[in-house]
Amino acid sequence: MLTKRIIPCLDIKNGRTVKGVNFVDLRDAGDPVELARIYAKAGADELVFLDISATEERRKTLAELVLRVAEAINIPFTVGGGISSIDDVAILLKNGADKVCINSAAVRNPELINELASKYGSQCIVVAIDAKQINQEWKVHLVGGKVPTEHNLFDWALEVEQRGAGEILFTSMDHDGTKNGFANKALSELSSLVNIPVIASGGAGTIAHFTDTFKNGNADAALAASVFHFKEIAISDLKNTLKQQGIPVRT
Repeated sequence: MLTKRIIPCLDIKNGRTVKGVNFVDLRDAGDPVELARIYAKAGADELVFLDISATEERRKTLAELVLRVAEAINIPFTVGGGISSIDDVAILLKNGADKVCINSAAVRNPELINELASKYGSQCIVVAIDAKQINQEWKVHLVGGKVPTEHNLFDWALEVEQRGAGEILFTSMDHDGTKNGFANKALSELSSLVNIPVIASGGAGTIAHFTDTFKNGNADAALAASVFHFKEIAISDLKNTLKQQGIPVRT
């Protein structure tokens, strides 16, 4: 059985790590380079860096900051935010990213997924899907959750897989920052639908929430931010508990 991955997420705005609730009310969480270094030493399996205002501000991801983070860590590193072309990806990979994460640009130009997967390989391409429930249906949102679309979460997930995405990062906007647990029902349906790894995001508050999303949500990896940034959960304690619960993790 493949090991389950624990992934801290650095949401970046104005060069600082921030964290909010339901994608709003952001507060400062520290220096991204220092946090990255701490998480790599603490046993995180991967790191995700999301420049959360790049798309809204119509600018590119902070490539220089990506380079500084990459130099500080020795674990796989995924970067997203403001990516809309092959050239954008080339810069980030040159600066040390192992994978790139696309969201709004993928919805607006689905062919971009095919192009990136063809040039760099599916293993390099993560498609992030931010969705919330509207009238009992999971609807995809863009630009940091600010722009609703008519895309259904599950239909879009199938399409991005068919186009060559290597992983899906699903964030439940309804659960984001609430610390009430992941959207396990949707995650379970998503995981059974696609044949590529699904990363759970949005709602981590306790170690039990991670256990639940691996057992009940069938997630391949779990991403979290504030519980790690504000030292509410230690990665070593989390992995030890998961191991005791029979969930395979790297230790």
